Amino acid sequence: MELKIGLLVGMEQSFPTAFIEEVRQRKAGVTAEFVKLGGTRMDDPVPYAVIIDRISHEVPYYRTFLKHAVLQGVRVVNNPFMWSADDKFFGASLLTRLGIASPKTVVLPNKEYVPGIRHPESLRNLIYPLDWWGILHYVGLPCVLKDAHGGGWKDVYICHSLEEVIHYYNQSGLRTMILQEYIDWQEYIRCLCLGQQEVLVMKYDPRARRYIPEKEFLPPDLYERIVRESLTIVQALGYDMNTVEWAIRDGIPYAIDFMNPAPDLDYYSITPTFFEWAVRHMADMAIRLAKMPRAPQTTPRWDRLLSGGVDSGETSRTETQ
Repeated sequence: MELKIGLLVGMEQSFPTAFIEEVRQRKAGVTAEFVKLGGTRMDDPVPYAVIIDRISHEVPYYRTFLKHAVLQGVRVVNNPFMWSADDKFFGASLLTRLGIASPKTVVLPNKEYVPGIRHPESLRNLIYPLDWWGILHYVGLPCVLKDAHGGGWKDVYICHSLEEVIHYYNQSGLRTMILQEYIDWQEYIRCLCLGQQEVLVMKYDPRARRYIPEKEFLPPDLYERIVRESLTIVQALGYDMNTVEWAIRDGIPYAIDFMNPAPDLDYYSITPTFFEWAVRHMADMAIRLAKMPRAPQTTPRWDRLLSGGVDSGETSRTETQ
């Protein structure tokens, strides 16, 4: 019986088509196909060994289904329990604990709240007004205001004054915002990390939002540090598919954005060179995970769900490109 890999995707075209064909050509006893859903019963079996999730952050039903799939022993890339729990401030705190350089970050109380929240009674734990000058003294100017749960460069503002910070904060509505130190970088790097084992280091221009397919553009020691610390981050998060972005200032790499569990894999965006690497190594990872024995069915526990249902002692090897 062939093992199956399921794909959950949105509008993207180039990656899913190429990935399915790559898996088919391997003739490894594994097939890949689009997952088809039309309402999930609580005892429905899930016929996949692995599901690659590219869209559940925008389709809540998919996220709910994927949690059900984990209970059935399916390896989901990326683990929906961790993905549901992460945010950019948690990430900043995590990197501080890991000893990895990152911008100074403050999470802010929401500007607005759902109906039924009465400010004097419901929010008695909040200090008001905020000590804006104290916050700015910590992060400095210019600074970056952005959504703690956002992505895709949405709701990101570079602020050069307190007035700008308050102006954009006042427009944030129900979003939880973070204020972050601005890193004036000399080089910017985006790393595609797969299987918590492999790292593709790519030169990236965030202003033009384009990849630059150059080789050997970093000193060897800095390259090795970026690879090593990128792996440390994804292994701490448990993400098998992620991008980690680094802003290099005065020779020090600062982790700027490192929770991208549905990274850009479009042929025309990441360039043909990087696209071919991504398709090939995504197939390697998915086939390897599909052939791993499923975890034995035991009483569900939160720590096992956060680890995707795999044993915490699962070994991994490190490869870089």
